[in-house]
Amino acid sequence: MSNVRPESMERITTEALAQAFIAEQVAAVKAQVGDKKVLLALSGGVDSSVVAALLIKAIGKNLVCVHVNHGLLRKGEPEQVIEVFRNQMDANLVYVDAVDRFLDKLAGVVEPEKKRKIIGAEFIRVFEEEARKQDGIEFLAQGTIYPDILESGPVKAHHNVGGLPEDLKFELVEPLKFLFKDEVRVVGKALGLPDNMVFRQPFPGPGLGVRCLGAITRDRLEAVRESDAILREEFAKNGLEGKVWQYFTVIPDFKSVGVKDGKRSFEWPVILRAVNTKDAMTATVEDVPFALLQHITARITAEVKGVNRVLFDLTPKPTGTIEWE
Repeated sequence: MSNVRPESMERITTEALAQAFIAEQVAAVKAQVGDKKVLLALSGGVDSSVVAALLIKAIGKNLVCVHVNHGLLRKGEPEQVIEVFRNQMDANLVYVDAVDRFLDKLAGVVEPEKKRKIIGAEFIRVFEEEARKQDGIEFLAQGTIYPDILESGPVKAHHNVGGLPEDLKFELVEPLKFLFKDEVRVVGKALGLPDNMVFRQPFPGPGLGVRCLGAITRDRLEAVRESDAILREEFAKNGLEGKVWQYFTVIPDFKSVGVKDGKRSFEWPVILRAVNTKDAMTATVEDVPFALLQHITARITAEVKGVNRVLFDLTPKPTGTIEWE
């Protein structure tokens, strides 16, 4: 595979250009795959979702999508994958509930890089098991996009499927490999995917595992998930969705004293993070209206179990990174 984007390739900025690209790739996939089956790890992120929609258009049920729920996704994401792909697009979707398996492996693990490695390695194992259950799979689809080729070579390592055993002998199908992220989104819209999937903000590969700081516990992980959902809901209601590049909550592994319902409490703080960036190398903090921060604080402390404080991270990058782990 060439690592150089063809000079003749026009930037995909309109639906007409996207439809032309889709038609071209549908023909290319059919020519490459024929009547054979293709396997895809469908995370629900932008790249894998657009690849799935494109391949469904090209080969229908011969695409086998495997969605692994490792328990570290945001609220409602597994349900959305099932609704969009199985119920609306009639995809051949395999749903794997691996929540207990992942969280048991992560129990007591504090070091961030070790957590990442466990999540990545376990994902490969789960995906390999599902791959071996399938008959007639000869191809592996990946959501490789052009920046991945520039940064890390031809296999998209952070999709975690680049580590599958050699004996599976899959041939890669990578229809988005010469697109930039903004072009992928235009193609996704043209394929009919919902906006909240196409314009989903960046999300780390290990998911909420790097936002539940320190050793992951199920109750604190649930608090991260619920507080994140409240933050995203309020940003959407107040016109900040799409305006702010990335926003999320994190919960550290310590508690502080507080007062709830007239009684002393000893619970976690939630930290809000909202940043803007062009290249993720530097980032500025969004100037969120104070009244909105107060409203979000009131909701989180009232609705999220185990939380008694809300903090706002004012640190740009540098000196802070965008994520906390």
